[in-house]
Amino acid sequence: MDKIAVLIPCYNESKTIQKVIQDYQQALPEAKIYVYDNNSTDNTDVLAREAGAIVRYERKQGKGQVIRSMFRDIDAQCYLMIDGDDTYPAEHAREMVNLVLEKNSDMVVGDRLSSTYFTENNRPFHNVGNKMVKGLINFLFKNNIRDIMTGYRAFSYTFVKTFPVLSKGFEIETEMTIYALDKNLQVDNVIVTYRDRPDGSVSKLNTYSDGFKVLRTIFRLYKNYKPLPFFGVLALIIAIISTGFFIPIIIEFFMTGLVAKTPTLIVCGCLYLIAIHSFFGGLILDVIIQKDRQRFELDLNSFKNWQRLKMGQAEDNYNETENRI
Repeated sequence: MDKIAVLIPCYNESKTIQKVIQDYQQALPEAKIYVYDNNSTDNTDVLAREAGAIVRYERKQGKGQVIRSMFRDIDAQCYLMIDGDDTYPAEHAREMVNLVLEKNSDMVVGDRLSSTYFTENNRPFHNVGNKMVKGLINFLFKNNIRDIMTGYRAFSYTFVKTFPVLSKGFEIETEMTIYALDKNLQVDNVIVTYRDRPDGSVSKLNTYSDGFKVLRTIFRLYKNYKPLPFFGVLALIIAIISTGFFIPIIIEFFMTGLVAKTPTLIVCGCLYLIAIHSFFGGLILDVIIQKDRQRFELDLNSFKNWQRLKMGQAEDNYNETENRI
């Protein structure tokens, strides 16, 4: 098991990958640096290997696909994930890693938005999107994560090995954040400087299509993790709409004793039934989610015991090797 593993998912980053590897080799000389190449066509893998990184490959396209392979394949006490585009300086790496190794953080978020992001980033819609996503998640999940979309994060072994990767693309950062909040894991923010890509380096993030995927992921996970508020609000909206159509009918009935709009009355009744089903469906799902959280906590206790045993064996093997040397 590595002590620190630096994870770099890459797709056509030949202009910057060697500098990124060299910077993090200097910042974390004890770390192993892994570059996972995602079907690059510009010799990114060759350049990364020349710079001293361990190069592996993921053929399924998408950042989420790459991170799934990284988390599955690599065992380390601490994982530092960065992008290969040289937008995240290595000067903050030690602070982030120490929060995991010494302060038992499960996820450390490299917060770009509180420093230089809005002055360095030249894509205004990205700026708006980052603010919107941050505000939406903090509102829905009642937290204060300062940067949702950052690709600069540190993770504990516990987080990496219990996190089920479902996203395939750039919405993976959103999924990580919401998972950590829902499972009550320790999340810390570290303000990091950000610099825009150098000339000739092109962002792989599509503002509109990937932004839509991120928003869809937020609402999907909100539905999955908080079904009672989700379906409760849906039931309330349906009930309000139904009531709006029903009030004129009931007023007319009391005035004339007749129901002139029978089809509307039937629709109102159906809408009320849908609202009731929605509310009780959310209630049932909420009970299931609570049971799932209880099961997760019990499984986490077992996992922690297994982790301590595994790390103890790794430490014994390391000491035995040192004695032989």
